[in-house]
Amino acid sequence: MLLGVNVDHIATIRQARRGIDPDPVMAATLALLGGADGITIHLREDRRHIQDRDLRILKEIVPNELNLEMAATREMIGIAATIRPDLVTLVPEKRQELTTEGGLDVRSQRRTIQDAIKKIKGAGIPVSLFINPDQNDIETSKQVNADMVEIHTGLYANSHRRDQENELNRIMNAMKNALDIGLLVNAGHGLNYWNVSRIASLQDLRGLYIGHSIISRAVLVGMEKAVREMKDLIQQAAEQV
Repeated sequence: MLLGVNVDHIATIRQARRGIDPDPVMAATLALLGGADGITIHLREDRRHIQDRDLRILKEIVPNELNLEMAATREMIGIAATIRPDLVTLVPEKRQELTTEGGLDVRSQRRTIQDAIKKIKGAGIPVSLFINPDQNDIETSKQVNADMVEIHTGLYANSHRRDQENELNRIMNAMKNALDIGLLVNAGHGLNYWNVSRIASLQDLRGLYIGHSIISRAVLVGMEKAVREMKDLIQQAAEQV
């Protein structure tokens, strides 16, 4: 199972002083040494963390999957078509949010998302949609010609006991429905070292995209070790199925 490591929050620390350290590009190289199967960055409209320079350099040095999270705007579509990352994940974006708060409202933004997907895929880039574990959003994702979806796991990650079981079942049902109609399935948001195993044990899941918990541990133990520990947890969960 693929592990994509999001290095946005390395850039968040850098931008606090608007200097050059710590460098998300250097963090990405350490993540790859730790076993990451890819690097994820979110280039936001307000450039609050990742900068255009980061994207350009990472495109040159990441040897496996570079996943660009972005809003479906004209500016971002143009950047993606120029840089050509290995994958584009379309995500909702609000200036006031601390992090992405939920999945795309695919149905209400259907035309915008469909147009964006057409242009991005026209540049030879596969497209994933970051969505809630909702049957209607899955069906609409297929209809707008997405290649895959990333299931939002935030409610699962932030719940406990019976509520968490209910959220896990929602994710499992959403995953099955997506696979049944020919979509590849990823998952991410809020996953950490304590809750990742049950998600990682789901069969036919393509990959997990994890950032904050890995960066938080990396502050204490180092990037390479933090990524290796997460990768080991994912592999152990997959092997126990």
